Amino acid sequence: MSLLFAILFSIFISLLAFGFAGWLYLWVKKQDSSNPKIHSISELIRSGANTFLRKEYIILAKFAGVVAILILLFLPAPIWHGNWVENVTMTIAYLSGTVFSAFAGKIGIFVATIANKKTAEAAQKGIRPSFLSGFRGGAVMGMAVVGSSLLGVALVFYITNNPTMILGFSFGASSLALFAKAGGGIFTKTADISADLVGKVELGIAEDDPRNPAVIADNVGDNVGDVAGMGADLFDSHVASMAAALVIGSAVDMIVGDSRFTVMVFAYAAIGLLASIIGVANARMGKKGNPTKALNSSTYITTALFTALTALATWIFNFEWRIYFASIVGLLVGVIVGIATDYFTDDSKKPVQNTARASESGPALTIISGVSYGFLSVLPAMVGIAFSAFIAYKIAAPLGTATGNEVEFALFGISMAAVGMLSIVGMIISNDAYGPIVDNARGLAEMGNLGEEVIAITDALDSAGNTVKAVTKGFAIGAAGLTVISLLGAFITEVNSAIIERGLSDPLIQGFDIMNPAVFFGLLIGAAVPAVFSALLMLGVNRNAERMVAEIHRQFETIPGLKEGKEGVMPESDKCIEIATNGALKELIPAGLFAIIITIVVGFVGGVYAIGGFLAGNIVSGLLLALFMSNSGGLWDNSKKYVESGHNGGKGSETHKAAVVGDTVGDPFKDTAGPSINTQITVVSLIASLLSVIFLMYHIF
Repeated sequence: MSLLFAILFSIFISLLAFGFAGWLYLWVKKQDSSNPKIHSISELIRSGANTFLRKEYIILAKFAGVVAILILLFLPAPIWHGNWVENVTMTIAYLSGTVFSAFAGKIGIFVATIANKKTAEAAQKGIRPSFLSGFRGGAVMGMAVVGSSLLGVALVFYITNNPTMILGFSFGASSLALFAKAGGGIFTKTADISADLVGKVELGIAEDDPRNPAVIADNVGDNVGDVAGMGADLFDSHVASMAAALVIGSAVDMIVGDSRFTVMVFAYAAIGLLASIIGVANARMGKKGNPTKALNSSTYITTALFTALTALATWIFNFEWRIYFASIVGLLVGVIVGIATDYFTDDSKKPVQNTARASESGPALTIISGVSYGFLSVLPAMVGIAFSAFIAYKIAAPLGTATGNEVEFALFGISMAAVGMLSIVGMIISNDAYGPIVDNARGLAEMGNLGEEVIAITDALDSAGNTVKAVTKGFAIGAAGLTVISLLGAFITEVNSAIIERGLSDPLIQGFDIMNPAVFFGLLIGAAVPAVFSALLMLGVNRNAERMVAEIHRQFETIPGLKEGKEGVMPESDKCIEIATNGALKELIPAGLFAIIITIVVGFVGGVYAIGGFLAGNIVSGLLLALFMSNSGGLWDNSKKYVESGHNGGKGSETHKAAVVGDTVGDPFKDTAGPSINTQITVVSLIASLLSVIFLMYHIF
């Protein structure tokens, strides 16, 4: 297979994904939605989500404009020292990455806010049609996100034939994803926490009671956080994994004298998207089936298809079997991370049930149980990521023995393990976007008075969505782990290429010795960054929630008949949406800028060795905290739902109040800080690679 054919094949599969997404959208759109009350509430959610996204994108456009000017002046080399055409190309690649990422978030919001009302009304016909509406609505986003990421990478590489430009495209996607995930996470958890604290804990009213002014904002938050934010996050991870693999693969191709390894990157990524298309098309559920089982079965089918199709391609096109096995190791570890996450967050498993039982003794034991199980859940995922990187390294290293380039081939093996893990990302995003769609549908069913039977169906779908969301968050974090390890390899490759091209006397980097004071300096600072980054985001949620709780109290105290549910009396939901929007946009900038600025400072202080240590510390600390917070939050959420389904005292009991407190603590863990960390470690890794030449040439020590 030639490189041109591989790129054209990738573009074709991307366009096929867009076509399939269009068919899914039309299918969802034609489903029945005749209830006027459901329609009016859904339009409020759609309007709120679009307003937030518009304001957020205006702020991020200004940020992107400033960064684009800096890239034009300094990357890949200062414009007065380098080739100005490359600086212009890098700037365009960066801006293209931001635009593609923004498009992914926008298309997700567009479809999700239609699918939620279709899913709610379909529940009147049974769980099967309701499930299909929710899943296919989410799948539109899955196909659009992965189609646009593969298309963007293929076009940039085709036009520039320079893998470093892919890093620029990836940085555009990652920087937008960092702020989109952080902003969406702050918005959604501000509303969720405020609604729960006043509604459930203080007043003892239902989760989606229409009297509560924060309920609409909570439903808006599901879309801007879990749809637009997570879509941008996985778009960024997919692009970053391909960028790292293409940078290292191109270096390996120079050693062997052809383009076979670059071809493998495009071939495997395109086959992964094709497998996801087939998996989504075959997603089904029986009339009395289990939605969690249906979602997981689709994932396993996609995994098996990718394994078989890449093996066939490897045999037909005479690719390296060692690289194939490295990719499959990454894919299998992704599934293992998902299974481990499922165990700790599924309400049919012991951790969730034990936490629900602990809630009988009050919220303190709820918190202790959730924190403890969250820390336990870190081990299998971290071991899995470690083993996948180690095994991929060992499998691929012998390919370079003849030329003495074992490290380069081994790093390419790790990067392809990341590509393998993210190969089924189309299915993963489809599952993830299903979660907020059915969550919204559950709220619409309650606010639209569709009856207890319909609410029970949407509850079952929502519970499956929570479990699968926890699994996809674990998968996203695991994928980010392998991706940033491969980006560390890309950083080494970029530095070594600069040393050779400029004829410098610096020794080529083979690794980072932690006894080197510069490496250790970077290691300690890098390890602290995820903790500070998380604190900034959660303090943002805290400050914003205080403002919204005060507003909810004001409305219940000053609007006559609101608390009593008097006919025709409606809360001022727009005030809560405004508080969540303005607060999120104010709070998202400091955390993102902190992560970016401290990376640059470390690079200028300690040079490339300090950055190597910084990235290593950031990766390990970031993965641990991200896994812990995402899994603890998912466990607390499903413990609450387990109690609400009638166990350990049921709704309204003291156990339920304790479980709600646990869920409230877990909200910013699982939906704000946890999933934002993997974007943060990707962003700083890309900054390190893009500024590698500058850090090599200019540093204090």
